[in-house]
Amino acid sequence: MNNLNFVRGLCLMAIALLFGVVSLNYKVGEFSRAGPGLFPLLVSCMVFLIGLLTVVRSRFVKPVPLNYNMKNIALVLSGLCGFAVLSEHLNMIAGIVFLVFCVSFAGTSSYSVVRNLKISAGLIAIAFMFRYLLGLQLPLF
Repeated sequence: MNNLNFVRGLCLMAIALLFGVVSLNYKVGEFSRAGPGLFPLLVSCMVFLIGLLTVVRSRFVKPVPLNYNMKNIALVLSGLCGFAVLSEHLNMIAGIVFLVFCVSFAGTSSYSVVRNLKISAGLIAIAFMFRYLLGLQLPLF
């Protein structure tokens, strides 16, 4: 089980099963009159198929060793938790900036403040589009 491709396929299959089972709680309907559960069920079936193909393919290609870097896992989790706390108590823009700067320490390339500012600006622009074009109530300010 020390094969990155195999574990990646199993994770995709597990996520697809989770969403597929939850989508069955909604009315699926039929293709001519789709219910709210049809689209998530179809997407989860496609993701499960991709995961299955990844698992089968992992048997025929050279194994890629699976390694865990606990520092990177901790940085990503702390970035997500900090984003949630800052978005709840301050605003989402501060949460996005914290998330980008914290998680970028886990990257393999060199640390760049300019790149982080560009990524933050892009994510903030997407958040504004979600708020004003889709009407989502995001706490941006």
